Amino acid sequence: MADNFTATAFYRALKEEGQIVGVKCQACGHLSPEPRPMCPICHGFDMVSHRFSGKAKLDTFTCISIVPVSMAAKGYGRDKPYCSGIVTLEEGPRISARISGVDGANPQNIKNGMDVVLDVADLDEESPSVAFKPA
Repeated sequence: MADNFTATAFYRALKEEGQIVGVKCQACGHLSPEPRPMCPICHGFDMVSHRFSGKAKLDTFTCISIVPVSMAAKGYGRDKPYCSGIVTLEEGPRISARISGVDGANPQNIKNGMDVVLDVADLDEESPSVAFKPA
């Protein structure tokens, strides 16, 4: 069963199903969007797959203009920064994600607390990352 709780399985579900598939601890009910075979709260191993809705709220964000090579290849850089943030999923857990569909050069249009939804439109197989866009 632990084979299902790997990063490979997480990104396969993200790409093929367009969903975040994390885990839920059967013993204490803790939800985690990250795949893991052991609960970080009660340390139990009775984990089952859990599908998250893909709805969230943006907690905080930053716009990045000094970009890694993978983001430069997508056209981001000094003149076109990209945004990254922390979102709280509708079910409660928080996750780090890229914020797509926003103008990083004009962050006044991006607001903490705004509704966002999972965005798998430009999921890159070489360096996959979770992204959310404004709802």
